[in-house]
Amino acid sequence: MPVTNNTLTLKFYNNVVDDLLLYAIILAKYENKWIFCKHKLRSTYEVPGGKRHKGETMLDAAKRELHEETGASQFCIKPWLPYSVIECGIESFGMIFYADVKKLGPLPNHEMESIFLFDTLPDIKQWTYPTLQLAIIQKYIENQNLSDS
Repeated sequence: MPVTNNTLTLKFYNNVVDDLLLYAIILAKYENKWIFCKHKLRSTYEVPGGKRHKGETMLDAAKRELHEETGASQFCIKPWLPYSVIECGIESFGMIFYADVKKLGPLPNHEMESIFLFDTLPDIKQWTYPTLQLAIIQKYIENQNLSDS
């Protein structure tokens, strides 16, 4: 079922053709704590992610973004679920990944200022993309709960 707010609609899919996938979103944990980033130009939290570069696989894009935005140097990462965002009538596709980070190194000098580790999710009012990222995390938690039963 799509998630909609005033400006965008989020949809989840079972499969999407690889050529359509442009973005990687990475739900990451380190020592069982959620990893959130803080962009240099914003005061809010976001999960790691970004755009796929030309010639890059989605997995390579996710690995690159995870390292660039968190400093993660050792991790297990896997694709989880394709999604799309429809904004102003334009649909963009991406892949959600899950990463279990084993080691954090120095944060590369890119767009992120710092990372934060949370036992529980931070206050939604402090998120950069609250509708999108909360819906994705809730879907992941639901999936984990179904897997555990």
